[in-house]
Amino acid sequence: MTRNPNYKPLVFISSPFSGDVESNIVKARKYCRFAVDNGYIPVAPHLLYPQFMNEKNERDSALHMGIVLLGKCEEVWVFGDTLSEGMLQEVLQAEYWGKIVRCFNEACEEVKHA
Repeated sequence: MTRNPNYKPLVFISSPFSGDVESNIVKARKYCRFAVDNGYIPVAPHLLYPQFMNEKNERDSALHMGIVLLGKCEEVWVFGDTLSEGMLQEVLQAEYWGKIVRCFNEACEEVKHA
């Protein structure tokens, strides 16, 4: 079956947030652009929720909401060399649900899923 050329699947963007937050935000934006350029609609809760939620007090709620959004996505794309605790939760949930999980390095080159 051929995919409708107008169809753009949702893809969940999983990448580090904490640590060097400013640099990680720049990278996450790049990963989202990469998804758009490849015909996908990126979902990146770690770019959205910090705009109005407190990381220290509301982290668990934000992670939960992110997992709900992950459930709506067809694929999960994991970026970078570091797998944070939050990213690990996302990958494990995606695998549990049978989602496609693809891994990319920081240069957006696909690498083998470990």
